Amino acid sequence: MSFYEAVGGEETFRRLVHRFYQGVAADPVLRPMYPEEDLGPAEERLRLFLMQYWGGPTTYNELRGHPRLRMRHVPFTIGERERDAWLRHMRDAMDELDLHPQAAELLWTYLYRAAQSLVNSED
Repeated sequence: MSFYEAVGGEETFRRLVHRFYQGVAADPVLRPMYPEEDLGPAEERLRLFLMQYWGGPTTYNELRGHPRLRMRHVPFTIGERERDAWLRHMRDAMDELDLHPQAAELLWTYLYRAAQSLVNSED
């Protein structure tokens, strides 16, 4: 069984990413990094990416190709402040999922490392 299936599949990732973007929408540090008026497209991209990464459908690749996370984030200035804001909203979203502790630790470790890898500026 994949991690995706073990944590509840699409519904879990939908809840996680939707709650995350609720935080982003009101965040003065992160909101300016999303040029689209509606955060819906960004929400969909992250949801599809995470679902695929964790063993779900490969829709992200079919629609967008290889993730290339660092390349896709180069246009944005991401320092510690942006990373920490992103992680804060993701932690809030994760905490609402009530995942098994081992699953939560695995997911958090990945999200933390991914966020850290995208830092491209010193504050």
